[in-house]
Amino acid sequence: MSDQAKDESVAEEAAPIETEAEAASAQNSDYEALLKLMKENEELKDRALRAVAEMENLRRRTAREVQDARTYAISNFARDMLTVSDNLRRALDTVTDEVRASAGSIVAGLIEGVEMTERSMHATLERYGVRKLDPAGEKFDPNFHQAMFEVPNPDVPANTVVQVVQTGYSIGDRVLRPAMVGVSTGGPKQAPTSAPAEPGPPDGAAEKDA
Repeated sequence: MSDQAKDESVAEEAAPIETEAEAASAQNSDYEALLKLMKENEELKDRALRAVAEMENLRRRTAREVQDARTYAISNFARDMLTVSDNLRRALDTVTDEVRASAGSIVAGLIEGVEMTERSMHATLERYGVRKLDPAGEKFDPNFHQAMFEVPNPDVPANTVVQVVQTGYSIGDRVLRPAMVGVSTGGPKQAPTSAPAEPGPPDGAAEKDA
């Protein structure tokens, strides 16, 4: 066999080897490309999930802020109206039973008009979420009440509200104005009760923090 024929035979035998190597290289390249695409897909999926979670958190936070704005937007106005309510109550407290009994029709009508105004104001405040706190006979709660003095009384459980000096009010879950009260001392301790859910801070404090 001539040298040329031998070279052609060797080339023919080497050709399949080169083709298989090229195929293996191409297969490895395709596998690496697939791994790369899978990794990119996982990264995109993770980003999408994070974006959805962030949007949901933003939606909830916005809804909460809108609800708070609706609930507490009138806080300052309501607090000012409490002064008007207090003045109406003071005016009515000056009217004794003797005055009512001896009052003529005009004065009696005036008294009735003031009472109706007070009831209407309280009804309006309640419609906007302002609730009256009248804790007489309840256990003293520093979240809602402000102790002004102590009343020694061994017949009443200690730490009981025995006198309300000024009615308190709340708006939503915040204290608009704590009730000013007198608290009993010297009596038996009250049985422990399950702790109530802690209310939010007084509305004025929340506004200062903001």
